[in-house]
Amino acid sequence: MKPFTIPVVGIGPGSQPAEDSPHLLDMPRDISGFVMPQVPETDDRENFSQARDVIRQLVQALAEDAGKSGVRLELTDLARPTIDLVNQVLLEGEVSALLTSPRGTVKIQETNFAGVWRLLHYSAGGELVHDFIEACPVPEAILRFAGEFSREELDPPPAPEGVMNSPSVLVEVQEQAARYRPGDTPHVINLTLLPLSPQDLAHMDASVPVGPVAILTRGYGKCRVTSTGLRHVWRVQYFNNMNTLILNTFEVVDIPEVVKAAPEDMEDSQERLRELLEWMDKE
Repeated sequence: MKPFTIPVVGIGPGSQPAEDSPHLLDMPRDISGFVMPQVPETDDRENFSQARDVIRQLVQALAEDAGKSGVRLELTDLARPTIDLVNQVLLEGEVSALLTSPRGTVKIQETNFAGVWRLLHYSAGGELVHDFIEACPVPEAILRFAGEFSREELDPPPAPEGVMNSPSVLVEVQEQAARYRPGDTPHVINLTLLPLSPQDLAHMDASVPVGPVAILTRGYGKCRVTSTGLRHVWRVQYFNNMNTLILNTFEVVDIPEVVKAAPEDMEDSQERLRELLEWMDKE
């Protein structure tokens, strides 16, 4: 019998060379979930009582507001130990933001209770001016800064050599921004799907400069949201847990949905704040 020279090719799992296996992006490993804060143990009963009063005012104000216009509580005049206790029971959530302007900066941190935010307003000299708790889908300061420090038309520089699609993308961005009215359906331009050269990306960055609002959300992966110099236009970029950019977009909208607290999440937060207040009342 002659030698069997036709190679046998197996099928099924493990039969193919390892180098031919598809290369898949790593999935995020950490998924955040709500954890009820622990009521701090302290012998400072006076400051603990004042911190509990802040939570009580917040719960009462949310019940009276019923989701209509949002709630703001001023903490600036409270003692530092009281504010520290408030921060301990509210903890930190998934969304943070930094707003910058010649007049000063605003640091924003969502608490562990979705839609409940901590805001620190600093002067241009770095002095703390206001310390707030704000309960709303998105803090008003974000919308105000994004609109106040933007314009209605682009003024792009001349396109350099090597650009392919950035001029047409910029035309679409300008047209959609001019057409947009508050409350309209968002318009998303997915840059990830377009053939863009490094010159294209640099041209778009120069034509639609970054604005004063920078937001980072940390949940299932990370998302970076920045306002731009064009009104109602945002850059929204999604990263996996390896910090690899997986989605790069322009969004024409009041505020990207990824930043906002959903109504049902705010309802849950209101219930959880009531539970927190009950626990603090027992201390």
